[in-house]
Amino acid sequence: MNLTERLGIGRRELVSFIGAGGKTTLLLSLGAELAASGSRLVLTTTTKMGADQTPTWTTMCDTLGEVRAALDAEYPAFLIGSRAGDKLLGVAPALVDDVFTNLDPSHVLVEADGARRRSLKAPARHEPVIPTESTTVVVVAGLDAVGHRIADVAHRPQLVASLLGGTVDDVLRPEDVAMVLGHPEGGLARVPASARIVVALTKAVGDSAVEIEQRLTSHQRIDRVVVVAGG
Repeated sequence: MNLTERLGIGRRELVSFIGAGGKTTLLLSLGAELAASGSRLVLTTTTKMGADQTPTWTTMCDTLGEVRAALDAEYPAFLIGSRAGDKLLGVAPALVDDVFTNLDPSHVLVEADGARRRSLKAPARHEPVIPTESTTVVVVAGLDAVGHRIADVAHRPQLVASLLGGTVDDVLRPEDVAMVLGHPEGGLARVPASARIVVALTKAVGDSAVEIEQRLTSHQRIDRVVVVAGG
């Protein structure tokens, strides 16, 4: 079963990736699958990402006109807001909604969160930056965080510790990761009510993935939990 099937991605979707521990890898892997299948595909970010992370199989676009031209030529488009050194700055979420609604892509994939290469995060009040029209939101966490101090592996460690009722010196257990992922102020913060939610667990070690999956499978807001390679 490929990643598209495992995540349950349909024929026309706006998919936003949030959380920590492998969002970019997952987005690009899913994008490569969809592009190979002939999808009218747009990739973008509402935050920022490294310029070296953009794939060579996409056409870089600065405007909606360039995105439309790339789609009409059957090339995957990568929409950016601007460049700042080695970073690509993202676009407003409303613009992503406009692309999805008006340019008739099959799929729009959005990196909608930042984590500074950490494996777990709890978002600040301005995060994540999820387009309203998102049909699926993939909440990502790296399971290599389990067994380590919150301070060493989490982005915004004070917020993670606060959600768990502890301190940044506490060592993360599988149940802690599950709690953060399923918390309305953690992994589920600011997810549009109409969006389907998938939790993607990367960097699996030991039996932690099984325990986390068991804890989240019955969550009324989460559609499915998948363990994926990479991150």
